[in-house]
Amino acid sequence: MSDSSRATRRLVSFMAWMGAAHLLMPRPFDTLVPERLPGRARWWTYASGVAELACAAAVAHPRTRRAGALATAGLMAAVFPANIKMARDWRHRSLPLRAVAYGRLPLQVPLIGWALYVAREAD
Repeated sequence: MSDSSRATRRLVSFMAWMGAAHLLMPRPFDTLVPERLPGRARWWTYASGVAELACAAAVAHPRTRRAGALATAGLMAAVFPANIKMARDWRHRSLPLRAVAYGRLPLQVPLIGWALYVAREAD
């Protein structure tokens, strides 16, 4: 199995798992939704879960892989404000929890790079 095939399968799995988590366990994700977004946080949590599942499905199919991977990169960039909100909200929590919240910020860059790699390698 090639590196790009492995990267593609792992990206599909990651996005499907995250999408399912948003739909099945929405409460923790609700707290990450920036208040300035209109509507209820739960709506945004469910919408992002559906978007993640749609990205996973698009990346899984060879004909839509490139577009799906680009959409995944865009989605990962779009949710970055939630990571900022989490880091800000958790700044007074215990050191391990702060480390998780702050650690998510730079991790978004390789996640976006991963999706762009899959897009570049798509047949």
